[in-house]
Amino acid sequence: MATSINFRQADFSEMDNAGITKVHWKIVLISGVGFFTDAYDLFIIGIVMVLLKPMWHIGKLEEGLVESTALLASAIGALLFGRIADIVGRKRIYGVEMLVLAAGAAACALSPNIWWLIGFRFILGIGIGGDYPVSATIISEYAGKAHRGMLITLVFAMQAAGLIFGPLLAAALLTTHLSYNVVWRILISIGALPALAVYRARRHLKETPRFLEAAGLHGLEYVDTKSYSTRKSNSTIFWDGFQHLAGSKRLLSQLIGASAAWFLVDFAYYGNTVSSPLVLSGLGGDHTILQRTLIQFGIFVVFAVPGYAAAVFTMDKLGRKTIQSLGFGMMAVTFGLLAIIPGIEKRTYPFLMIYGFSYFFTKFGPNATVFVYPAEIFPVRVRTTGHGIAAAIGKIGAFAGVFTFPFLMHSHGLPLVEGTAAIVCGLGLVVTIFFLPETRGKSLEELSEQSY
Repeated sequence: MATSINFRQADFSEMDNAGITKVHWKIVLISGVGFFTDAYDLFIIGIVMVLLKPMWHIGKLEEGLVESTALLASAIGALLFGRIADIVGRKRIYGVEMLVLAAGAAACALSPNIWWLIGFRFILGIGIGGDYPVSATIISEYAGKAHRGMLITLVFAMQAAGLIFGPLLAAALLTTHLSYNVVWRILISIGALPALAVYRARRHLKETPRFLEAAGLHGLEYVDTKSYSTRKSNSTIFWDGFQHLAGSKRLLSQLIGASAAWFLVDFAYYGNTVSSPLVLSGLGGDHTILQRTLIQFGIFVVFAVPGYAAAVFTMDKLGRKTIQSLGFGMMAVTFGLLAIIPGIEKRTYPFLMIYGFSYFFTKFGPNATVFVYPAEIFPVRVRTTGHGIAAAIGKIGAFAGVFTFPFLMHSHGLPLVEGTAAIVCGLGLVVTIFFLPETRGKSLEELSEQSY
């Protein structure tokens, strides 16, 4: 049964041609804090596991599960929150995902053993996944076409702060006399605080004008979409959005492209990033946990942060397709070099330089664009649904990467790990070229028309 949401071709030219306003900066901030939290929670677990393994005598299976369960759960969260936001509105669901995330983070810190930690990481992941489609769509539907890519990327780039803050906090705690049992619990629990801090602001954000127009509620800026969802509940079914995406060849092709690109970059990126303490342990010399943590911090600051910045400032100049193609290509090159240069892990500075450039081109590349694309290429009726599907497929890729990289590292070492990542990134380049359009400078309505 098809949804009865009314598609009137509204005139959003004033919004499309407007500059960046205080409203945009407010949305970037409250959405970006969520991505700071997401990045912190997902990547701090790599450091935590280094501390926990000798204390809890964790095997390879448990290690893989605790580092990847949140990613698998985030796929469920992205699908669930993405579809609901298209049914009841972005405003009505926004903020709930932060409560789920905070509850999961707090519970993880109280875990008595590895299996409880795995279970609570699943709850955490639901909240993380739910943040992706709703945050991206809200800023996309408010932004003008000349700055939309930059604003969406800015939200996502708040991950950089989480990537820096995590290792920095861990390094600070490791210099104290606190026991490792206390340190890891503090590191995990900190993830709940930013989520709680932005909950109220998210709940008070106004519904997007584009959703209101599609729902026949245009002009009612403070409308409670509860009444709308109640009226439509008999005709709007959960699976309708998925059927709509599958019913159009163009939409389905773009959904496949966005999802496959996200899967491939997350497989390579999360596998390397979450496993980075393990990867960096292969460096020559006997490095302590603190030294490896500081090395990881340095790589993020020197390479990842400039990559985020380059993506933000060029997204609306170079375009999504160019940046994603360049990023995938250079990631394949850097990972390939790490795989084929004999003994590269024993040559500290060449290794760190190549490894660092892989981070730069991940950020100035597909790690940013796969978040931007789904917020633009789908019609308002299924925008968060499409984004949720792409994000879910991406997180399944992340789950696969994080779960398999430690096994690859333990069995065949760095060449197999990085060689696999290089092949995956090469596939990402092919997907980008053949499946994804350029969206730079076009309104969301223009892009929706081109999807049919």
